[in-house]
Amino acid sequence: MLAFLDDSGDPGFKVGKGSSKSFVIALVIFDDPLEAEETALKIKRLRRSFGYDDNFEFRFNKCRQDYRCRFLNTVAECNFRIRAIIMPKERIYSIQLRSSKESFYNFSIKTVLKFHGGTIDNVKLRMDSHGERKLRKELLAYLRREVGSGVIQDIRIRDSRRDVLIQLADMVAGSLRKAHDNDGNDARIYRAIIEKRIEDDWVFGIEKDST
Repeated sequence: MLAFLDDSGDPGFKVGKGSSKSFVIALVIFDDPLEAEETALKIKRLRRSFGYDDNFEFRFNKCRQDYRCRFLNTVAECNFRIRAIIMPKERIYSIQLRSSKESFYNFSIKTVLKFHGGTIDNVKLRMDSHGERKLRKELLAYLRREVGSGVIQDIRIRDSRRDVLIQLADMVAGSLRKAHDNDGNDARIYRAIIEKRIEDDWVFGIEKDST
């Protein structure tokens, strides 16, 4: 099992002063590594069809609407699962989480991995290289400690500029956050394209089975 993780929004709480209304962590999970390779190949072919070189990075916030739709339609029939957590910031009451971006970010990732309903087992987790090296090491130690044995086999940090499946996770996270926040006339378009790939997109604060 192979999973790629990225986020959308920001972990800050100055909503109305630049911070996003919600924060999303998305996991794109492949049960077969061959499916991951085939999906990556489709994305690379799409990039070439746009006339971009290998250094071009698909980022939801930097893509036009038509490029977002073409990207998502390209991968919609691929065999992967999406699990995500949507964190509406008005539902976060912890002083610690509201006052520390690192704590909120780490907590969000831990939660999507921990409450998986038995669907994640011994996963190889790949994440974008956010933050300073010290903070990344702290995050990895935190996840290994908090998520529990049997869920994560190993964690590796990847440069999203060189990993199109991290870019896929970014496009998924952006789609889910835009839909949840009802942000703009195109808010619902992107989630609808990938809806059949969504296994769970839990809105934090709504009761969930703790399996």
